[in-house]
Amino acid sequence: MMTKSLQSLFQLIAKAKDEQELKSQISAEVGEYFTAKRWRLLFFNQLPSIYASFQKSNFQKALQLGLSTKHNPVLSYLVERHAPVHEGLVVSPKTWRLICPRNDHWHVMAGPIVSNGQLVGIVALTREKGMPAFNTQNLADLSALCLHLSIWVATGGSQTISISLKPSEQTRLNSFEIKPLTPREVEISELVARGFTNAEIGTVLGIQENSVKQALKRMFRKLEVSSRAEMVAKLSSFQFSNVN
Repeated sequence: MMTKSLQSLFQLIAKAKDEQELKSQISAEVGEYFTAKRWRLLFFNQLPSIYASFQKSNFQKALQLGLSTKHNPVLSYLVERHAPVHEGLVVSPKTWRLICPRNDHWHVMAGPIVSNGQLVGIVALTREKGMPAFNTQNLADLSALCLHLSIWVATGGSQTISISLKPSEQTRLNSFEIKPLTPREVEISELVARGFTNAEIGTVLGIQENSVKQALKRMFRKLEVSSRAEMVAKLSSFQFSNVN
């Protein structure tokens, strides 16, 4: 029988003995309650294995960008405030389309799992194009759900790795270096790899389109390439570092 109330979810969380049991107990129920197309409960201690599973794949690159406080304003808000958020609170619909053009992520909502003052995990939900946006009531319900998940972690339900992130420090959950590019040039290269135009890159990063053009020229010289495709191919040979 599907869960019909938050109270039922709270009871399932309290009874779970470990992460596997927790996810199996509430998997269908959370998606149904929030009318989400997809949803995921992610503890940060799982990140190294997730990245390793998709090493050298396009999925890994997309995952890195999705878990970047520089490129994902929803995550940035959550990390800074430890509060649930949906995309409508932080960006306009047009800007969100540039950041995340996927139809199955037309609307997103995320909430924090906290232990000892540190962010140790997130609950993320998505709705596809044509579905209604998440609203204030959804945020309130997610806040309550995350509270119970945080209590479950605090009482020993999960051996999680806490990660303290500050958007102002431009920290990424799985950061990587590409030498000799600057941090800004690395950001531009990531967006180029995703197929963004110069104008779209400028919008996402808050800089002029001409600044993007000039940066690309410098990057081409540094990397000794002559095209965007060649640059992306060369950069893809660099390995991503593990989470510290």
